[in-house]
Amino acid sequence: MTHADALRAPGSGPADAHRASGSSPTRVALALGSGSARGYAHIGVINELRDRGYEIVGIAGSSMGALVGGLHAAGRLDDFADWARALTQRAMLRLLDPSITAAGVLRAEKILDAVREILGPVAIEELSIPYTAVATDLIAGKSVWLQRGPVDEAIRASIAIPGVIAPHVVDGRLLADGGILDPLPMAPIAAVNADLTIAVSLSGNETEAERETESRPAAEWLNRMVRNTSALFERPAARAVLSRFGAATPDAAAETEEVEEIPEEPKLGGRFEVMNRTIDIAQAALARHTLAAYPPDLLIEVPRSACRSLEFHRAAEVIDIGRALASRTLDTLEVDPPADVDD
Repeated sequence: MTHADALRAPGSGPADAHRASGSSPTRVALALGSGSARGYAHIGVINELRDRGYEIVGIAGSSMGALVGGLHAAGRLDDFADWARALTQRAMLRLLDPSITAAGVLRAEKILDAVREILGPVAIEELSIPYTAVATDLIAGKSVWLQRGPVDEAIRASIAIPGVIAPHVVDGRLLADGGILDPLPMAPIAAVNADLTIAVSLSGNETEAERETESRPAAEWLNRMVRNTSALFERPAARAVLSRFGAATPDAAAETEEVEEIPEEPKLGGRFEVMNRTIDIAQAALARHTLAAYPPDLLIEVPRSACRSLEFHRAAEVIDIGRALASRTLDTLEVDPPADVDD
């Protein structure tokens, strides 16, 4: 089998051919996109790359991409994946620590404490892999690259989802989710000395059938909670969070019933699902602009239907989705055979 044949073989990537020939593994730079709980798919992608022998030599991430990327760069991703797989829906809701405030509905400090315990006290400068967490400066209105300082602080700033998790102050800057301006951070890895650049977008399109069959285990439980505590969720911010879980607030349910009287009309679950869908569309558009400016060698797209934004209890399922998508994409990778010396 020639070198080129080995690269084209199903289940074989460049690293497999390198191992067979005794060469160094393929060096990969990763851009990990934002997308809340869909970010678990990044774990599956990284696991597939590692199993095939690729060497990750640079990572940039926004939001959940920053969290997964930082944990991998620190060598603690497997510990985090084990912890995430063990989470139940009820445990996840306790960890989200709801707090109806002006700055954010979820404190999320319990989750961050768990991440810090897994991560340990490590600075970005100490990591063996160059790492960039992307956040958004809410005052200056600019994207910020965090490449120094504690890893946990960089992650905390990058995952501050607007209207859900309160912004975080770092070096005098009020920082929030990196996905606001840069949902797929390709620019930070442009200078990385790598053989291959791979972007993992969490804003992939889903088919109509996938939208109809989307699993909503969290929604049913939350809908019961809404009916029992409807007064608590009269505030718009609280109802926005429930919408991200897929729960129907009283207003949303009423709107859905009205729409269902005209079944031929396209519909969403209510005003807050419309808001969330609007954010998804905006981030997908920003990601397309980024890909046009910094085209990766490989693009792995995770469909939005993989899970809802705050379904963090579905780690095992979404990790498997990421691995399967990575495997499929890597199997398509082909390298032209070297030119004949006599030509």
